[in-house]
Amino acid sequence: MNKEQFDRMNTGKGFIAALDQSGGSTPKALKLYGINEDKYGNEEEMFDLVHEMRTRIIKSPAFSSGHILGAILFEKTMEREIDGVKTADYLWDKKGVVPFLKIDKGLEEAKDGVQLMKKIDGLDETLDKAVKANIFGTKMRAFIKENNETGIKKIVAQQFEIGAQIWNKGLVPILEPEIDIYGKNREETETALKKEILAGLDAADKDMKVMVKISIPAKDNFYSDLMSHPKVVRVVALSGGYSREEANKELARNSGLIASFSRALSEGLNANQSAGEFDKTLAASVKSIYEASVS
Repeated sequence: MNKEQFDRMNTGKGFIAALDQSGGSTPKALKLYGINEDKYGNEEEMFDLVHEMRTRIIKSPAFSSGHILGAILFEKTMEREIDGVKTADYLWDKKGVVPFLKIDKGLEEAKDGVQLMKKIDGLDETLDKAVKANIFGTKMRAFIKENNETGIKKIVAQQFEIGAQIWNKGLVPILEPEIDIYGKNREETETALKKEILAGLDAADKDMKVMVKISIPAKDNFYSDLMSHPKVVRVVALSGGYSREEANKELARNSGLIASFSRALSEGLNANQSAGEFDKTLAASVKSIYEASVS
């Protein structure tokens, strides 16, 4: 593990850029970027276009280590290059941004009020590939719809089980049990989730370190005790259905909680913008998310 990267993620000022839209979410991401489905004929052409979008974001002067600590990549992005350099190496060597990899393969059907992650086939091989590509850590998302004790226990158990496998490969796992911000009894759901995460941390191997990615809580500073846990490197928040303005406002009220935004980061970017327009729009987005993260 790269100590400089670890220290940056543990104590650095900034936020994480989530550039990890996968096969299912890529068409929507491209449409928001101004590229409709009639602009590509197959999946490979679609991924070519989304890599061009991500490359444009990463290469922009607005995308810098002064504001951005890390970036989460989709597997196909990790395997591709920017200016002849593997994406993860470009991020760290050229930009000073710590590279992460999204490893989950989507969600199961809802049961017990939650959606567990689908089985991650070939996970060992993917993690070995990530280590070889100089990835620092991984991210995996599950989804909690309601306060159901059985479902929440299953979600957290799955996250920690796979998290241990990731840690044993020399990577730092980002556990992501997202809560539906529009779900019923949201505060009770957050209370139940935090209790299970803290229990999972206490039961984990004494040397294990994790990051946790959660929905911005209904109650300000609700996750402060999670942030101070010795096994937690950083607690980060997803935008989870909020607009960027709403997400920033909610985030700013939570001291120590930093952003890991995807859609909210790229909001307003368009394939047809000039370089100047694109960089200006991205710079404004980055600045606003940074300020909310360090407040």
